[in-house]
Amino acid sequence: MSLRLIVAEDAVLLREGLVGLLRRFGHQVVAEAGDADALLAAVRAGRPDLIVTDVRMPPSMRDDGLRAAVALRGEFPRLPVLVLSQYVERSYALRLLDSDGGAGVGYLLKERVSAVSEFTAAIERVAAGGTVVDPEVIHQLLRLRQDPLERLSPREREVLGLVAQGRSNASLAARLFISEAAVNKHIGNIFAKLDLPVDTDGHRRVLAVLAYLRA
Repeated sequence: MSLRLIVAEDAVLLREGLVGLLRRFGHQVVAEAGDADALLAAVRAGRPDLIVTDVRMPPSMRDDGLRAAVALRGEFPRLPVLVLSQYVERSYALRLLDSDGGAGVGYLLKERVSAVSEFTAAIERVAAGGTVVDPEVIHQLLRLRQDPLERLSPREREVLGLVAQGRSNASLAARLFISEAAVNKHIGNIFAKLDLPVDTDGHRRVLAVLAYLRA
């Protein structure tokens, strides 16, 4: 099956490698894009059978490629899109995978491209309206959909609730009739279970309280 494709990737060597690989398997690359704006323009100029796009692209070098893919799926329903990324951008990944019931969507980590036969099979599956999702993407999205507080023990939930009230560690220790060392251990466990970035404790306390309030 020969497909008309648009490849969007700001790294020139990787883009040329993808284009060469796709052409070797009989596909026609009708346009190449090095940034999100060029991708939008190329698709609007001539709708392809499928888009292959990176997540992190100019102009902001954040998730511009993925946001462009979501926008194009809204503009051209069921436009097949295969996203390649070095990481999982979870909020837009969910929006992309939820669009049109997930038909004609793929989200793979870039390392999977080296498994050439699997990669080309994914291209054809997405173009035919199927869904292809990297196992690591599924793992991270499942974690996102879960209530993060479910990972906490009842005692840790109690501690976090008191932290949300603005209490100091000394106040927590007095309230719970435990040592400050035990409070520090509980708070460290909370930070770890909520996957909070290593930063100052004050910053992580704020993030932990936000997680508590969202839940």
